[in-house]
Amino acid sequence: MGAGSTSGVKGPEAGLIELPETTVRKDIEINMPETLINSIDKTLLLSRRVGSLYERELREGSRTKVEELQEKVDKNNEEKEAWKKEKEEWEAERKRLATWGEKDDGLEVELEDLKSCIIQEHINGFQKGVRKASFFYENVDGNDARFDVNKDVVNDVLIDEAESSPDGVGVKDAVDADVGDILGPFSPDKGQMLSLIHI
Repeated sequence: MGAGSTSGVKGPEAGLIELPETTVRKDIEINMPETLINSIDKTLLLSRRVGSLYERELREGSRTKVEELQEKVDKNNEEKEAWKKEKEEWEAERKRLATWGEKDDGLEVELEDLKSCIIQEHINGFQKGVRKASFFYENVDGNDARFDVNKDVVNDVLIDEAESSPDGVGVKDAVDADVGDILGPFSPDKGQMLSLIHI
């Protein structure tokens, strides 16, 4: 026993475990047929080859998968660039069309000015024709109310255009539209009067 033991009984030392003795017999003979051993060897070789092929296939499959994914990423990037370029083109087109709107506003004002000029030229031409008629026919007064350019003949009645409605129904003017009263015995026919106005 150890140094501090008082009982006097001898036991195993502390910390050690007793193991039963194992005897190995060398006289056991293992008989395996040679074909079984050969097939086990071949199986081991094949399993190693299959394992290496599997690993290679995984690597190649992964590589193929990575290549496919990379192709998709590249294609996506190309499409992004194409979309970006197309967006820039649309922005430029939108800006160009916006300037057309600004130009269009200016053109509308100019068109209204041109319309006013054309109307004024027609009035001036009519007044010129009336002046020529009064020059050739002394009985024609160019300042007569019947030669007002703002009046029109509707249903053989002289009406003021400003007082007429869009339906063509107007307020009758008290002015007689008979040209014969104005020109007297020198009344030209309507064809001659039109030619005088166009001179």
